[in-house]
This record gives sequence, C-alpha cells and structure tokens, in this order.
Amino acid sequence: MMKIGADEAGRGPVIGPLVVCAVAMPADEYDNLIKVGVKDSKYLTSKKRQELRNWFMTNSETKPWYHSIVICSPERIDSSSGNQGLNVLETELFAEAINALPDDIKKSVVILNDACDVKPQRFSDRIANQLSSWPWPDSTMTSEHKADETDPFVGMASILAKEKRDDCIREISEQLGFSVGSGYPSDPNTKKIIPQLLLDSPHPQLRWSWATVEREWKKIHDKELPKRNFAPKNQSTLF
Repeated sequence: MMKIGADEAGRGPVIGPLVVCAVAMPADEYDNLIKVGVKDSKYLTSKKRQELRNWFMTNSETKPWYHSIVICSPERIDSSSGNQGLNVLETELFAEAINALPDDIKKSVVILNDACDVKPQRFSDRIANQLSSWPWPDSTMTSEHKADETDPFVGMASILAKEKRDDCIREISEQLGFSVGSGYPSDPNTKKIIPQLLLDSPHPQLRWSWATVEREWKKIHDKELPKRNFAPKNQSTLF
C-alpha cells in the first residue's frame, strides 16, 4: 500500500510563491521516516531540512519514492484572493500536485492532506472533486489540521515544499541584487525592502492583494494600487 502526504509552504508571505508538495511512498516507510527525524519543517533547522531533502532524493533514485511540486505564483495568489480565496486555491494546488504523481501508483493508496480549511472534510471533498479518475481503486483520502506535525509522510512533504520555497526566495534575492529576507511581513528584513519594490509599479514577486503592500504603496503613491485579475499557469516539477 502507498501513502501520499501533501502539504504547503508559504501561505502567509508577502513576497514569493506558495508551494505545494505531494509525497508518495510505501506505507511501511513510516518507521524509517521517524527514525531519520522527519517532522513538520517548522521544527527543523535549515541544515536538517536540507539533509532530509538530500536523503529523500537519493533514496528516490532506487526506491518507489515520488514527489511532485506545484509552485503557485503571486499573480495567481492575487487573482484568487480577489475571487475564491486562498482555501479554495489550495485545494486546486493540492489536487494538481497529487494528480502529477505517477498514474501507476494510484491504487491502494491512503492520502492525507494538511488541511487549511476549518472544515477538514470540505477540504478533502474539494480536492477529491479535482482528482483525475477519483475514486482510485481501494483508496481513501482524509485531511487533518496540523497533519504535518502528526504524520511523517505529510512532514516529508512539508520539508520538500519549504526547501523549494526557500530556493525560490534565494533566486528572487539574486535577481534583485539584495536580500528580501524570508518574505514574511513580520520579518524586519522583508519589511525594510518592500518600499524598494513599489517605487514605480509593484514588483511581480510581491503579492499585490496583501494589506502590507497596499499600506506601503499608499505611503509612496497618490494613486490606487494596481489590481491583478489573471492567473498564469503554474510552474511545476515532478520527480
């Protein structure tokens, strides 16, 4: 039996993408994941997360371990914020990540999602409605709050999503020529550079619909903050 764990990283930042990862592994890898220290990425150092990502990737070369990643751009986040909201957007992203996993493993599968919706069953139902050929044979899907803290498969997805988002943030900093910090509004380094990203028009890597951006924009400009009303195609990777 296979187990799929799915989680996201970067729901709250003002800069950069929201990243969703789905991990698929044999269910009997549970003890192995616990043994090497897999847990919610928030409780791991950057060094440990990198070690665990490398460990997962190395084993994926010889074992039936799979993962897929969806990188949701700030444009799509802004478009969703003005329409359906982040919770519904996340169900789309989770479904896209799960759908991208190999078709030949989609039987006798237990899927567990880290639910952002206050109603976990609604979160599951919305994802299920977007999965290809669901229900799969002998398969189930549930969603739970804080599943990344209680289940190592979701924890592994959390780690891979967090590491990919960190990669994206490093790329943004390199492109700009200065650090954007973590991208979270509470980060002093991020707060400091937001005005630089609003001098002419809002930078594409900002989430224009965030209150932080609107507040800083009004300090600089005497016109309305531009709106985004389109949702470009996601960048995705599959391994």
